[in-house]
Amino acid sequence: MTASTNASDPIAETRRWLQRAVVGLNLCPFAKAVVAKDQVRFVLSGAATPDALLQALADELALLRDTPPETVDTTLLVHPRVLADFYDYNDFLGAADALLASMDLEGVLQVASFHPQYRFAGSGEDDIENFSNRSPHPMLHLLREDSVTRAVAAYPDPDVIVERNQRTLRRLGRDGWRRLLEDGSE
Repeated sequence: MTASTNASDPIAETRRWLQRAVVGLNLCPFAKAVVAKDQVRFVLSGAATPDALLQALADELALLRDTPPETVDTTLLVHPRVLADFYDYNDFLGAADALLASMDLEGVLQVASFHPQYRFAGSGEDDIENFSNRSPHPMLHLLREDSVTRAVAAYPDPDVIVERNQRTLRRLGRDGWRRLLEDGSE
């Protein structure tokens, strides 16, 4: 990959993040299988308002609901033009949950959050631990509850994932994180 190829390609940047950080650092031990089976749907939303994003989310939730998991198990809805501010994004998650309820999808699908400015409650803005949920662009991760339940049940001790991720990110540091995601580095 070259910088000129992907510098303004949010999906290519998201794929690189998924491969190098999420799978490569094993931040989510459940991601490797769906990536290897090509069951991750990447969607670039052109939404420029929260209402337009909510409609795109509804469309993607319906598509995921109606598509066999063997074809698409999870969706990454990347939306670089709306909710660039993390606090606005965080507020939007309530509307996403309300949408799930209105579509009668609670307990069927869930929405996980990733954002370039992600910040866990009680953490400092620059804490490296926040990077476990920092994606190149704002995105909504749509997951099937059944898939999550099966993955967690098959994992020996899911409670250690957060602690392991924190240790991994502390060891890597901000410079290591930047190098990991640089275009052309492996």
